[in-house]
Parts: sequence; structure tokens; C-alpha cells
Amino acid sequence: MSTSLKPSAIMHQHSIRKHTGFQLVPTISSFHCQCTKNPIVFNFGDSNSDTGGYADGLGLNFGPPNGRTYFRQPSGRLSDGRLMIDFLCESLNTSYLMPYLNSLGPNFTNGANFAISGSATLPKYVPFNLGVQVSQFLRFRARSPALKIKGYTDLVGDGDFQNALYTIDIGQNDLAGSFNYLTHSQVIDKIPSFIAEIKSAIWTIYQTGGRNFWVHNTGPLGCLPQKLSLHSQNASDLDEHGCLKPLNDAAKTFNEQLRVLCEQLRTQMVNVTIVYVDIYSIKYDLIANAPNYGFQSPLMACCGNGGPPFNYNATITCGNTGHNVCNEGSQFISWDGVHYTEAANAVFASKILSTNYSTPQLNFNFFCNKM
Repeated sequence: MSTSLKPSAIMHQHSIRKHTGFQLVPTISSFHCQCTKNPIVFNFGDSNSDTGGYADGLGLNFGPPNGRTYFRQPSGRLSDGRLMIDFLCESLNTSYLMPYLNSLGPNFTNGANFAISGSATLPKYVPFNLGVQVSQFLRFRARSPALKIKGYTDLVGDGDFQNALYTIDIGQNDLAGSFNYLTHSQVIDKIPSFIAEIKSAIWTIYQTGGRNFWVHNTGPLGCLPQKLSLHSQNASDLDEHGCLKPLNDAAKTFNEQLRVLCEQLRTQMVNVTIVYVDIYSIKYDLIANAPNYGFQSPLMACCGNGGPPFNYNATITCGNTGHNVCNEGSQFISWDGVHYTEAANAVFASKILSTNYSTPQLNFNFFCNKM
């Protein structure tokens, strides 16, 4: 299935409105906006928003059962279905974002996705970290209008970059990787360097005309089944919901510094809108209150190996020989121990679009009307 197709014709077959014991999660369609022009989005990030860049860049697709729920085949995403960025595109009534590295029939009329699985902010110049993604954008920014003038279609015109929406969701891999070789205090000390790279990225895009930024903070790292299975289980390290406090505390520190950065940039940049979205609270709320949303086993991977409590095995990960997978339709939050299921991503997206977790409280309708 081509991920460039508009989803509106099929999304009603995949409603995400759920009546549960205490919560009602609305469909993404209830947040649809009517753009007067084709919305344009440029996304930067890691596997949380990679729609196929890793597969295109390295020629290595994520095999079954990835993609089973929605696309019915692997789609280059580390999930059983759609990601948050896919649902956000649906809310704009636009096609799913094509990876920048897609060379086989790409369509970039609604923007491009520079996110690549495994990406981080540091070290610099390592494909495909944030700085490289921004460099790719700069090339796209220069070449797309020039080629469009020559008659090439499926590209973005020069005047559309200023009104485009620039979404940034990165940092999880910086923290996760740092904990592999640094102490907790050393990780905390390293966080400002991650924030500095995000600041540099936003400034660079701003200097090329970008004015609308949508910045996600990072999620509760200590609640990932992968991390829980690999770290020693000292009761003092766990919070009341079974998540690792040291890892979550580091994520909170990163998020606070990212929030402050967004505040600073709003005062330093002219005619700029920067929306900071508290993804941490959105994800943690679902994990902490999973039964209220109709989810089960919030700290266990749907697809993995080893069974309860985490179903994660670093040597037999989802898709590899020996893995097991929950029944389709099961309400799991974690897909493979690191990434989330479509069902969880749908809840996350609906909460993002509610604006309750955004500073300032602007939704995609605001950007839609500027496009």
C-alpha cells in the first residue's frame, strides 16, 4: 500500500473512538481542519516519527508483523500501524509524509519527512542525526523551488516554506544511549548539549524562512519494556506504576530544558509560533491509567519474546525468529518494547490535538489557516 494516499477514504474503517470504563477517546476526524491551501509539513525526528526513511536509506525494511494493523504489510514504520505523525497528517486531511530519502515515485507536495529510526541530536554529522536531517532539509529547500520552476511537479514552491509547519520529535535516543555508558548524574550533565542541537536546528530553519514550529518533548523512557527488562529491578528505583524513576527523571530534566528553550526562542525570534507539546504527560497518563482507557499490560510488549512481565528479549526482538506477538485487536500500549502500537498512538494524537498539553494552546487548525 502506498503511504502517499490520502487516508480520509479509509480512516472511517479504523475508528479510534473507544468507550471504556472511564474514558472516551475521540476519533482523529473530530479534529479535522479545512485548509484553504495544501498543508505542508516538514518533520524531523527518530523512529517515533519515521515513516520509512530508515528503510529507504539503508534498503532494510522492518519486516512482519510490523504494519499488520493498518497497512496490512510492512510500511517502514516501527509499529503495527500508524504513528502519531500519521494521525496528525490525517487531522490536516493531507497525505502521510513521504520520507525524504524515498527515490521511487516520491510526492513531496505536502512536505517531507526527514526522521530516521535511531537518530539523535549527538554526535554531530552521524547519519542520520538531527544536524544531518537539517542539512538534508536545506538541500531540499534550495532544490525544490528551482526544480519546480523548471516544470517538475510533486515538489514545494519557494513561497510555501514560510507557511509550512516544522515538527520536531527527537531526544529519546540521546538519553537512552547515554545511559548505556554514563552514570545518572553524567547523563543529566550532558542534556544541555542535546538541547543546544535542537536550538541550532530551529534557528537554522528560522533563518531560511520557517516560522511555525511544533516541538514534542520526550516520553517516559523508564516505562519502556526494553529498559525495564535490561535494568536491575530495585524496588527503590521503581515508581508506583512500575517505571524506572532514574530514567524518567532524566527525561523530565530534558523536557524542562526543552520547554525553557521554546520560551526563550519565542522572545528572540520575530513573527514565530513555537508550540511545545508535553508528550511525556500524554504517554505517562496512558501507561499509569491503562485500564481506564481499555488497555492491558501497560509495561509489556505486544511483540517480543520472554512473556510476562515485559515480553522483551534483546536477542529475539519483534520480527526475528522466535518472537511471539499478541492477538490482533489486543489493547497493548507497547508494540515491541520501545515503540508504541497504533492504538496507543491514536490516543496520543487525540490528546495532542485537544491542545490540553500544548503551550501555547494552539491546535493544527491554527496552522491550517496560516497555510
